[in-house]
Amino acid sequence: MAYKISVIIGSLRRGSYARKIAHNVLGLFPEGFEPEIVEIRDLPLYDFDYDDPEVTDKETPAEYTAFREKLKASDGVFFVTAENNRTIPACLKNAIDIGSKPNSDVAWKDLPVGIISHSVGRMGGYSSQKNLRLALSYFGVTSPGQPEVFLGQSPTLLDEDGRFNNEKTRDFVADYVSRFADVVKEHTPRK
Repeated sequence: MAYKISVIIGSLRRGSYARKIAHNVLGLFPEGFEPEIVEIRDLPLYDFDYDDPEVTDKETPAEYTAFREKLKASDGVFFVTAENNRTIPACLKNAIDIGSKPNSDVAWKDLPVGIISHSVGRMGGYSSQKNLRLALSYFGVTSPGQPEVFLGQSPTLLDEDGRFNNEKTRDFVADYVSRFADVVKEHTPRK
């Protein structure tokens, strides 16, 4: 039975660099893993009224339920995100909040996570990655140690087809994906 990995892209733009990087990542998982992009673009803005048992006139959106169930069925989550204004994009924060409720059934709880951040500047999305790690730390997630992956000047790392254009970047990302896969295996051993 394959390990199911939900890949979440912290960008809604169809042609985003984060999406191109994520497509590279899909092909780097070892045998026995099934990575799948889980779209967050259609998630309504988080509203606690949907999860408040005291509020009976607002039904939980079907998109919330489907997203939460997808996460809970995953053996790990792999994020590829841009940086917006020194933090994570709003769409990604919204997804984190949706997966964090209801309190009695948090979808993120104890999941292995991998994170790649990028930026068109030199910092490689450092602030977004640190903010994402902070938001997820509350849920007891596990992730590979150093080196972390911050891809600076990301447009220069991709060819016209959106693939990594040099072995050094590809190998660096592949090593991180491999270490993330090891964390997933340790966390969810197969019989």
